[in-house]
Amino acid sequence: MYTGMDTTNFSITYMITIDAYTISLAILTAVASGVVGSFALMRGMALAGDSLSHVALPGIGIALIYSFNPVLGAVTALVIGSFLIWKIERISTLKIDAVIGVLFAVSLAIGALLITEEHELIEALFGGFQEISAIEFIIGSVIAISVVAFILKRRRDLTLSLISRELAHTTGIDTGKLNLYFLLAFSFTVILGLKFLGVLLMGALIIIPAATARSIAQNLNHMLIISSSVAVISVLSGIVAAQVLSVPLGPVIIIIAGILFILSLFAKALKMVQ
Repeated sequence: MYTGMDTTNFSITYMITIDAYTISLAILTAVASGVVGSFALMRGMALAGDSLSHVALPGIGIALIYSFNPVLGAVTALVIGSFLIWKIERISTLKIDAVIGVLFAVSLAIGALLITEEHELIEALFGGFQEISAIEFIIGSVIAISVVAFILKRRRDLTLSLISRELAHTTGIDTGKLNLYFLLAFSFTVILGLKFLGVLLMGALIIIPAATARSIAQNLNHMLIISSSVAVISVLSGIVAAQVLSVPLGPVIIIIAGILFILSLFAKALKMVQ
């Protein structure tokens, strides 16, 4: 028993001292996921938002073929994808979930063709626990803080555009540009979590905490706080569990988030009974 406890303590200490940059960026990513996910859920992007993360696959595939940083490939693909979704939605009568669905299917097919090595494909899809450099931490932190700042600063405009685009227009809000900015914020949040969760699971970290918060929150501010808190708890608990139990990081984080979602449903049911 004593030996086991020492092993656990060593794993946690190692995680904190050696991977401080990684853990700090994971926390910032979780906060960004929580606030972005709240508005994605309210915009009806629960499934479509998850699919949007798959747009990174072609960029990752091209990056692997030409031996440069896969994250740069993912960034390029997601930014281009965001502009395509925004433009197609504006010039067509299709809803955003339909546009994302088409782009998701095409991106998945292209990514499957480009990423030929099985271990590279698995890493791209499910991520893993990887140390990051100081430069990566700084860039990631700036992106995460910028995303959170954008959502918090424009939350009134985002909410108003959800209620009525016509009303938003009358108050001087450019809903077209606002939608583009939100898509870019969503895409950059996906990019933040690619190393930890991969393209398959990062969308889940954005949506599940928001769904958890929506079932128990009393207003928008509560929803943002609860969603971010659930995401942070899921990430930190997942990191500890992955290190101690030697299991894949991404799936553990999402399983914990799913458990918290189920608990929130029970909490809501109990509150309704009372």
